[in-house]
Amino acid sequence: MSKRINVILPETTILAIDRLVKKGERSHLIDKAVRHYVATRSLESLQERLKAASIRDRDLEVEVAGDWAATDEESWRQIDARERD
Repeated sequence: MSKRINVILPETTILAIDRLVKKGERSHLIDKAVRHYVATRSLESLQERLKAASIRDRDLEVEVAGDWAATDEESWRQIDARERD
C-alpha cells in the first residue's frame, strides 16, 4: 500500500533525480534510496558491518607486529650496544 505525501527537496536534488529516472518514476527511486539508507544506517546493519570488519581484521595485529618485528629487534640491539659502551 502506498501513501501520498508532500516532500520539499532542494532543486539540485530534484535535477539529480530527473537525470536518473523519468518523472513518473521519481517515487520509486526515492523509495529505493530511503530503504537503502535505512538498511545501511540501522543499528543491526552497523552491528553486522562491525562483525564483518572484526572477522576480516582478526589477524591484523599479528600481521602488523610481524611487519615491525625486525625494526623492533634492530632498535633493541642499538640500545643494548649503547648501554654496553
